[in-house]
Amino acid sequence: MLAAEWFPQEALLLAYPHEASDWAPYLDEAQEFFDELIAIVTHYQPLHLIAPPSLTKEFPNTTIHHLPTNDTWVRDYGPLSRIEKGRIRLLDFTFNGWGLKYPANLDNQINRRLFQTRKIGFVLEGGAIESNGTDTLLTTASCLLEPNRNPHLTRSQIEGFLLEHLGAKRLLWLESGYLEGDDTDGHIDLLARFVAPDHIVYVRCDDPRDPHYSSLQQMAAQLQTFGYKLTPLPWVSPRFWEEERLPASYANFLLINGAVIVPTYNDPNDQEALAIFAQLFPTRDIIALDAEVLIRQRGSIHCCAMNLYKG
Repeated sequence: MLAAEWFPQEALLLAYPHEASDWAPYLDEAQEFFDELIAIVTHYQPLHLIAPPSLTKEFPNTTIHHLPTNDTWVRDYGPLSRIEKGRIRLLDFTFNGWGLKYPANLDNQINRRLFQTRKIGFVLEGGAIESNGTDTLLTTASCLLEPNRNPHLTRSQIEGFLLEHLGAKRLLWLESGYLEGDDTDGHIDLLARFVAPDHIVYVRCDDPRDPHYSSLQQMAAQLQTFGYKLTPLPWVSPRFWEEERLPASYANFLLINGAVIVPTYNDPNDQEALAIFAQLFPTRDIIALDAEVLIRQRGSIHCCAMNLYKG
């Protein structure tokens, strides 16, 4: 079965922003964010950092790999961890730049250059799939059925392929839900996440004037049919960059050993979100991290990290 994020972790994988990426206009801000994230993570567990040769900084508890990348969103091109008979098997799915939207030639080589992996001939991003660690996967139809990923496969074939290769018994498809500015075609890790085998958190919009209202109300109604305990997360007030609305979401939190790193946005609802996570994870430290620079590139904290598990 695909590992759940709360399983014990061996390390975390990050990719450092560099001047040849889309971060160039505000590279200093992006690197400052990553420096802070690295400091948090390495307090709890080891870190593997993919970085350009120009990086001369040193970080504690960190192994640096000097490899070229297109971008920092390692959640989507890093290895997925399947547990087979108590051992971790790293799966290398194909990454094609979110349905051929962006260059991905360098990112798609990272797994085989860093790890011993099993190559899977199927386009899938890590942010597109959630696991409860026992038997169930959660995803969105808008992403997995987008025609530039696996156009040769039907919905039932996609479902069968993922159940077989990820070791699950069922795949739950969300038919509604989106965040404006999300260019992944609706990654699940911006919308709804497992926090326990029987518990899902999800973003909720209660403002009928907001363009997301109808779609997210439909998503909430469908989630209620799945039979899980549900906890809604607060809505982030609209965030814009260069007049474009950004996909800010508290669902894009990151679990590491002993802690939950929660994205904040200098929003009035930040404290409510942190309080919810404190109730959900009473034995973990709850750490707020300002993710405003990240969402300028349409992602947040979970999007830029990949968990590596013990086993």
